[in-house]
Amino acid sequence: MSRLVPPHGGGALKPLLLTGTALAQGIEKAKTLPQVRMTSRESCDLIMLGIGAFTPLDGFMGEADWRSVCEKTHLANGVFWPIPITLSVSTEQANSLSLGQEVALIDDESGEIRGLMTVQEKYTIDKGLECRSIFQTEDPEHPGVQKVQEQLPVNIAGPVQALSEGEFPERYKGIYMRPAETRALFEEKKWHQVAAFQTRNPMHRSHEFLAKIAVETLDGVLVHQILGKLKAGDIPAEVRAEAIDVLIEKYFVKDTVVQAGYPMEMRYAGPKEALLHAVFRQNYGCSHLIVGRDHAGVGDYYGPFDAQYIFDQVSEEELRTRPLKIDWTFYCYKCQGMASMKTCPHGKDDRLLLSGTKLRKMLSEGEQPPAEFSRPEVVAILQKYYASLSSSEKVEVKLHKAATG
Repeated sequence: MSRLVPPHGGGALKPLLLTGTALAQGIEKAKTLPQVRMTSRESCDLIMLGIGAFTPLDGFMGEADWRSVCEKTHLANGVFWPIPITLSVSTEQANSLSLGQEVALIDDESGEIRGLMTVQEKYTIDKGLECRSIFQTEDPEHPGVQKVQEQLPVNIAGPVQALSEGEFPERYKGIYMRPAETRALFEEKKWHQVAAFQTRNPMHRSHEFLAKIAVETLDGVLVHQILGKLKAGDIPAEVRAEAIDVLIEKYFVKDTVVQAGYPMEMRYAGPKEALLHAVFRQNYGCSHLIVGRDHAGVGDYYGPFDAQYIFDQVSEEELRTRPLKIDWTFYCYKCQGMASMKTCPHGKDDRLLLSGTKLRKMLSEGEQPPAEFSRPEVVAILQKYYASLSSSEKVEVKLHKAATG
């Protein structure tokens, strides 16, 4: 019997991706059905449903689940879930669809058929309620709020069958992994307690320090980077993967760290997104989620440790994957090494506090980051990437509103 944490909801993984003959038949069937086009976020959510990362969901949420998630962080059946997973259409298209009707789900950017859905509900939502509940703000400058406000006016809901994982398996070959695959890998390595390290940036020495704290206390670490769309100016996943690979190879004990990627888009929802990160990491087989400073945050919408505090409101019965809470980490010149606010007694003048945002700005302007902030092998990969960009591609970063972490 497995000693890994069970999939979320207490049952088995629930992948909704068709395979073999069923897949071929599903694709042919989809060609005959009315089409519903999905945004990139919705397409990624469908893939997460397909690979079982959103176990125990069986499709896009109906109104009762949507409202219960917003108001109570639970599905209507009582299972813990922190962020709505929904699909929206225009009023005209909603009026053209009948309950019980099957539709083909199409990725809006590629035009590819991605899935099938049986329409069981059509409903409108209070976008303000969702934004206040999930993002704690209705500020239109917040990127997550923008996405919700841009949703079409009617949500459609029902069970899905996924027909494709899009570009992810081929484009990110070597790091793209499904929950069943990471679980099998952990079993093979005889890892039972595994910490996930969430990242949308290359790993610098502070991130390395966080992962090594987890290695000291658990069986291993899954460096789990997001592969879906980010915001302008962020470093592409392929570059991040190369930088993370060299860091693992040069600075970690062999077989203590695995790098993988998952096909989701950031919501930048801070505390609520930290909870979602824990939910699907449980499906990937991780017993812990490393939660550091400003996890999944953006700008100054959340306190630096709000994503840690929110886990205190969630019991282990509701969510088996628990936070590994770690304070702000940095290099201290007096300590002559990496430290955190809990271990370093010195003042801010002795500490190298350089955010990922400031680092990107330095690299885009050709400046050399301090060796105490990032390993030279990582810096070399990032410098090569920035040197390949045209001036117009080097996005200027507004420090006061830029995402951190």
